[in-house]
Amino acid sequence: MDELHDSHDPRDLPRPLVLHGMDHRIVSALRACGADPRVAGAARALSLAGEHGAVWLVVGLAGAVVDRPRRGAWLRGTVLTAGAHTAGSVVKRVVRRPRPAHVEPLVGTVGRHSFPSSHATSAAAAAVAFGALGARAVPPLAAVCVSRLVAGVHYPSDVAAGAALGVLTARPGACWMAGGPA
Repeated sequence: MDELHDSHDPRDLPRPLVLHGMDHRIVSALRACGADPRVAGAARALSLAGEHGAVWLVVGLAGAVVDRPRRGAWLRGTVLTAGAHTAGSVVKRVVRRPRPAHVEPLVGTVGRHSFPSSHATSAAAAAVAFGALGARAVPPLAAVCVSRLVAGVHYPSDVAAGAALGVLTARPGACWMAGGPA
Protein backbone atom coordinates (compact mmCIF):
# COMPACT_ATOMS: atom_id res chain seq x y z
CA MET A 1 0.00 0.00 0.00
CA ASP A 2 1.31 3.45 -0.90
CA GLU A 3 2.23 5.95 1.73
CA LEU A 4 0.09 9.04 1.81
CA HIS A 5 1.29 12.55 1.08
CA ASP A 6 0.51 15.05 3.83
CA SER A 7 -1.52 18.01 2.65
CA HIS A 8 -0.98 21.63 3.65
CA ASP A 9 -4.50 22.05 5.04
CA PRO A 10 -5.73 19.37 7.47
CA ARG A 11 -9.08 19.38 5.64
CA ASP A 12 -7.40 18.53 2.32
CA LEU A 13 -7.46 14.87 1.32
CA PRO A 14 -4.06 13.14 1.05
CA ARG A 15 -2.82 11.46 -2.16
CA PRO A 16 -0.70 8.35 -2.66
CA LEU A 17 3.00 9.23 -2.92
CA VAL A 18 3.43 7.41 -6.25
CA LEU A 19 0.70 9.52 -7.86
CA HIS A 20 2.06 12.64 -6.20
CA GLY A 21 5.54 12.15 -7.69
CA MET A 22 4.29 11.31 -11.18
CA ASP A 23 1.87 14.27 -11.13
CA HIS A 24 4.71 16.60 -10.11
CA ARG A 25 7.07 15.37 -12.84
CA ILE A 26 4.47 15.63 -15.60
CA VAL A 27 3.23 19.09 -14.62
CA SER A 28 6.84 20.30 -14.31
CA ALA A 29 7.67 19.03 -17.80
CA LEU A 30 4.56 20.53 -19.40
CA ARG A 31 4.87 23.79 -17.50
CA ALA A 32 8.40 24.10 -18.93
CA CYS A 33 6.79 24.21 -22.39
CA GLY A 34 5.23 27.49 -21.26
CA ALA A 35 8.67 29.11 -21.44
CA ASP A 36 7.94 29.58 -25.15
CA PRO A 37 5.93 32.83 -25.35
CA ARG A 38 3.65 31.42 -28.06
CA VAL A 39 2.80 28.38 -25.97
CA ALA A 40 2.32 30.54 -22.86
CA GLY A 41 0.01 32.89 -24.79
CA ALA A 42 -2.09 30.00 -26.05
CA ALA A 43 -2.33 28.50 -22.55
CA ARG A 44 -3.41 31.85 -21.12
CA ALA A 45 -6.02 32.38 -23.84
CA LEU A 46 -7.47 28.88 -23.41
CA SER A 47 -7.52 29.28 -19.63
CA LEU A 48 -9.38 32.56 -19.90
CA ALA A 49 -11.84 31.21 -22.49
CA GLY A 50 -12.55 28.12 -20.40
CA GLU A 51 -13.12 29.95 -17.12
CA HIS A 52 -16.50 28.88 -15.69
CA GLY A 53 -17.11 26.96 -18.92
CA ALA A 54 -17.67 30.29 -20.70
CA VAL A 55 -16.44 29.23 -24.14
CA TRP A 56 -18.69 26.15 -24.10
CA LEU A 57 -21.72 28.14 -23.00
CA VAL A 58 -21.11 30.61 -25.83
CA VAL A 59 -20.70 27.74 -28.31
CA GLY A 60 -23.97 26.19 -27.15
CA LEU A 61 -25.88 29.46 -27.32
CA ALA A 62 -24.37 30.27 -30.74
CA GLY A 63 -25.37 26.82 -31.95
CA ALA A 64 -28.91 27.48 -30.76
CA VAL A 65 -29.01 30.73 -32.72
CA VAL A 66 -27.41 29.42 -35.91
CA ASP A 67 -28.94 25.92 -36.03
CA ARG A 68 -32.61 26.81 -35.59
CA PRO A 69 -33.99 23.31 -36.33
CA ARG A 70 -31.92 21.89 -33.45
CA ARG A 71 -32.16 24.90 -31.13
CA GLY A 72 -33.57 22.82 -28.28
CA ALA A 73 -30.79 20.26 -28.53
CA TRP A 74 -28.12 22.98 -28.44
CA LEU A 75 -29.75 24.54 -25.40
CA ARG A 76 -30.00 21.15 -23.66
CA GLY A 77 -26.31 20.56 -24.41
CA THR A 78 -25.53 23.96 -22.91
CA VAL A 79 -27.45 23.04 -19.76
CA LEU A 80 -25.61 19.70 -19.54
CA THR A 81 -22.29 21.50 -19.86
CA ALA A 82 -23.19 24.05 -17.18
CA GLY A 83 -24.40 21.24 -14.91
CA ALA A 84 -21.15 19.33 -15.35
CA HIS A 85 -19.15 22.46 -14.54
CA THR A 86 -21.20 22.91 -11.37
CA ALA A 87 -20.63 19.27 -10.40
CA GLY A 88 -16.88 19.76 -10.83
CA SER A 89 -16.97 22.85 -8.62
CA VAL A 90 -18.82 20.94 -5.90
CA VAL A 91 -16.36 18.03 -5.99
CA LYS A 92 -13.48 20.52 -5.85
CA ARG A 93 -14.87 22.01 -2.61
CA VAL A 94 -15.18 18.54 -1.08
CA VAL A 95 -11.75 17.21 -2.08
CA ARG A 96 -9.84 20.47 -1.46
CA ARG A 97 -6.64 19.37 -3.19
CA PRO A 98 -4.13 22.24 -3.36
CA ARG A 99 -2.90 23.47 -6.74
CA PRO A 100 0.69 22.72 -7.77
CA ALA A 101 3.00 24.83 -5.64
CA HIS A 102 6.28 23.66 -7.17
CA VAL A 103 5.84 25.56 -10.47
CA GLU A 104 5.13 29.20 -11.19
CA PRO A 105 1.61 29.44 -12.69
CA LEU A 106 1.08 31.30 -15.95
CA VAL A 107 -2.45 32.34 -15.01
CA GLY A 108 -4.39 33.37 -11.95
CA THR A 109 -7.08 31.06 -10.64
CA VAL A 110 -10.46 31.64 -9.09
CA GLY A 111 -9.73 29.31 -6.17
CA ARG A 112 -6.86 27.51 -4.53
CA HIS A 113 -8.13 23.96 -5.09
CA SER A 114 -7.37 21.88 -8.15
CA PHE A 115 -9.18 18.54 -8.09
CA PRO A 116 -10.93 18.04 -10.42
CA SER A 117 -10.15 20.55 -13.14
CA SER A 118 -13.40 22.40 -13.79
CA HIS A 119 -12.02 23.47 -17.18
CA ALA A 120 -11.60 19.81 -18.14
CA THR A 121 -15.01 18.91 -16.69
CA SER A 122 -16.89 21.49 -18.75
CA ALA A 123 -14.77 20.81 -21.87
CA ALA A 124 -15.46 17.05 -21.72
CA ALA A 125 -19.16 17.60 -21.08
CA ALA A 126 -19.31 19.97 -24.06
CA ALA A 127 -17.46 17.41 -26.19
CA VAL A 128 -20.07 14.79 -25.31
CA ALA A 129 -23.09 17.09 -25.63
CA PHE A 130 -22.10 19.02 -28.74
CA GLY A 131 -20.41 15.99 -30.26
CA ALA A 132 -23.85 14.36 -30.27
CA LEU A 133 -24.85 17.19 -32.62
CA GLY A 134 -21.93 16.53 -34.94
CA ALA A 135 -19.58 19.21 -33.58
CA ARG A 136 -15.87 18.36 -33.75
CA ALA A 137 -15.20 18.69 -30.05
CA VAL A 138 -12.15 16.51 -29.35
CA PRO A 139 -9.40 18.93 -30.51
CA PRO A 140 -10.71 21.84 -28.38
CA LEU A 141 -11.20 19.47 -25.44
CA ALA A 142 -7.60 18.30 -25.68
CA ALA A 143 -6.31 21.85 -26.07
CA VAL A 144 -8.12 23.07 -22.94
CA CYS A 145 -6.95 20.08 -20.91
CA VAL A 146 -3.29 20.44 -21.92
CA SER A 147 -3.43 24.21 -21.37
CA ARG A 148 -4.19 23.68 -17.67
CA LEU A 149 -0.99 21.65 -17.30
CA VAL A 150 1.13 24.08 -19.32
CA ALA A 151 -0.30 26.91 -17.22
CA GLY A 152 0.91 25.05 -14.12
CA VAL A 153 -2.41 25.22 -12.29
CA HIS A 154 -3.42 21.54 -12.38
CA TYR A 155 -1.90 18.13 -12.03
CA PRO A 156 -2.55 15.56 -14.78
CA SER A 157 -4.76 13.57 -12.41
CA ASP A 158 -6.88 16.72 -11.85
CA VAL A 159 -7.40 17.03 -15.59
CA ALA A 160 -8.10 13.32 -16.09
CA ALA A 161 -10.60 13.28 -13.23
CA GLY A 162 -12.26 16.44 -14.54
CA ALA A 163 -12.60 15.00 -18.03
CA ALA A 164 -14.02 11.75 -16.64
CA LEU A 165 -16.51 13.69 -14.48
CA GLY A 166 -17.57 15.75 -17.51
CA VAL A 167 -18.23 12.62 -19.56
CA LEU A 168 -20.03 10.90 -16.68
CA THR A 169 -22.30 13.87 -16.03
CA ALA A 170 -23.09 14.63 -19.70
CA ARG A 171 -23.40 11.09 -21.08
CA PRO A 172 -26.68 10.25 -19.31
CA GLY A 173 -28.17 13.32 -21.00
CA ALA A 174 -27.67 11.85 -24.49
CA CYS A 175 -31.33 10.84 -24.71
CA TRP A 176 -32.32 14.33 -23.54
CA MET A 177 -30.03 15.83 -26.20
CA ALA A 178 -32.03 13.95 -28.83
CA GLY A 179 -35.22 15.50 -27.46
CA GLY A 180 -36.35 12.58 -25.32
CA PRO A 181 -37.17 12.70 -21.60
CA ALA A 182 -34.44 13.68 -19.16
